[in-house]
Amino acid sequence: MSAPAPANPQKARRGLARVWHAALISLDGFRAGWKEAAFRQEVACAVVMLPAAFWVGRSWVETALLAALVVLVLIVELLNSGIEAAIDRIGPEWHSFSKTAKDLGSAAVLLSILLCSAVWLAALWQRFAVTPL
Repeated sequence: MSAPAPANPQKARRGLARVWHAALISLDGFRAGWKEAAFRQEVACAVVMLPAAFWVGRSWVETALLAALVVLVLIVELLNSGIEAAIDRIGPEWHSFSKTAKDLGSAAVLLSILLCSAVWLAALWQRFAVTPL
């Protein structure tokens, strides 16, 4: 007697087939994220800020930090969009738990943007406003 097929066929895949299929699923996630206006705006900022990180950063650590914070904002936005999609799947009616979940996701995006902005402003200040001794 064989085991029943898993509900998620991805669980049965092994090796490179699993990696390949996971990559395709991730691309679907990017496509879904692209439908969100906030994600498109943040990608537009990232297109400018990621190359700028190599110019603003004075060391590889600073450059990596500046780039990582930009990517962090994109990650948090995708997670927030996932939360919103899951809540919307449950139902369109208003519920305090749904509002709380969406508000928490939005707060996470705001915090990631504030963190990114603060570090970038400090790096720009250090690079251009502070005179070397």
